[in-house]
Formats: sequence, C-alpha cells, structure tokens
Amino acid sequence: MSWLLFMDESGHDHKTMPYEVRGGIALHSGKLWPFVQEMQRLELDSFGAQLTQYRKELKGCKLLDKDRFKWAGQGPNMEPETRRKHCRGFLTKGLEKKTPTRNEFTAYGQACVNMATGIFETLKTHDAKLFAAAIPCNARKPDKPELDEILRKDHVFLLERFYYFLEAKQEHGLLVMDEVEKAEDRRFVRRMEKYFIETATGRYRASWIVPSPFFVSSDMAYPVQAADLCIYCVNWGFRTPKTGMDAPVRKEIVERFRPWMSDLQFVGEGYKGGRVYQTYGVVYIPDPYTPRK
Repeated sequence: MSWLLFMDESGHDHKTMPYEVRGGIALHSGKLWPFVQEMQRLELDSFGAQLTQYRKELKGCKLLDKDRFKWAGQGPNMEPETRRKHCRGFLTKGLEKKTPTRNEFTAYGQACVNMATGIFETLKTHDAKLFAAAIPCNARKPDKPELDEILRKDHVFLLERFYYFLEAKQEHGLLVMDEVEKAEDRRFVRRMEKYFIETATGRYRASWIVPSPFFVSSDMAYPVQAADLCIYCVNWGFRTPKTGMDAPVRKEIVERFRPWMSDLQFVGEGYKGGRVYQTYGVVYIPDPYTPRK
C-alpha cells in the first residue's frame, strides 16, 4: 500500500500573503475514497449543494476570507436546514448577479467556516499528515542561470520530511499536484527528476518516494482542495518564531485552526551526519537560494 501527498501552493503571486508556501496533506491510499465521500457529505451538509454547480471551488482563500468571518458573525448560528436554504439563495443570486439578503450573507459565512472546520476534522479522522515548506515572500532568486535547473532548498526539505515519514511507515509515497500552468509544471518536474536522478540523496530517497508526480485539476479533486485549505492556514496562522517565521498572523485563523495544524503535522525522526534528531512536517527556510554553514 502507499501514501499520496496531495500538494498545493500559497502566496506565489507575492501579493497579499505573508509567505510563499508549498506543501499539502498525505493520505493513505486505503482511506482515500472514504475521505472523498466524507468531503462530499460535508459539503452538502454545509452549503446544501455542491459548489461546482455554482461555479465555485473549495479554496482556503475563499472559505476563510476575512469577509466570511465577518458575515458569519452577523448573527447567531443558524439551524443546519435554515443555513443550507439561505446558502442556496446566496449561491443562486451569485449566478444571477443579484445582491443576497443579510440572512443569506450570514448563512454563507457560517457555511464556509463550518466547511473549513469540518475539513480539518475529516483529515484528522482519516489519519492525514500535514507537510509544508515556507520561505519569505521577498526571497529573490540570484541571477544565476544554473539555479533554473536545481530543485530549490525548501522543496528538497519538504521531500525530506515526506521521505522520513514513509521510511518510518515502510510504505511508498506518490506526489499528486495541483495543475497550474503546464510550462511551469514541466520545469518543476524536470528539476525534481534531476534531483532524484543526479544527486546521491535524491537517489536514496527515491527508494520510498516515486519521483514522477501526477497532476490533477483542483476543482475535481477534494484532497487537493483540502491541501489548499491547509497551506492557506499555514501561511496565515502557523508560526515558529525561533526559526524566524514570525510574520503577522490572522487572529481568527490562529484561534480556530492552529491546534488542528499542530495536531496534523508530521513529527518524527530525521538523521544527518550520524545524528538522529526530531523533525517536523512544517519547515521554514529563510534562505532558499543560499547554502547554510
């Protein structure tokens, strides 16, 4: 049996997010279909419909936008059936270019927060593990052409953590990535294959990680949508000040989702130079292009 690491990215447009984060959630292949089914039930329970019917997608930046929390707090928590009814009204008016009522805004905000919370609960229930690597948004690649062909340090560290996890489980791992832009996806695959083929460490880690990733469209893959939510929350709500990861956070995300992220992240043993140490699934790399001493 094997584990699938569903991956996404956050903050790569360098506009509003504190960090550039790549990572995702690992699910065992035996629990993948039950997870998808639970996500479908959760979506219907939260919104009263599948969002794809209304040209919407389950994304962290949509579910947990500041406005969603503001709308959710406009009134007391609605009864589930009432919330679903008003949600369908909100979504229908979105297609019709009409302004929803206050109750419909409130219902949709509460449904979004309920959905996000339910996703974390479902990940925990299905023994998912969180992996992510963050770098500063202001990190700039030096003008060195050779760097275009090398897998960046944060990506290497992300794969390292996934490898330690798989080695402990004695099971293989597959990489499933959100399809973004084909030319950039091809460049990333080329760098990854170069790492796994041409470096001794990469060849060693290929014993558990299958080096050839699969690409899927996120709006058709619930696990990738769950990964998107987790990476968004890492960007806004997961901090390790001792490593320098101390950018401002969004309080509502920290309060509601930081415990879930801590619970889901991989914690295990790593080793280097004959030394064994504790390692974590979420890692911050302040210097993605320069070697460390």
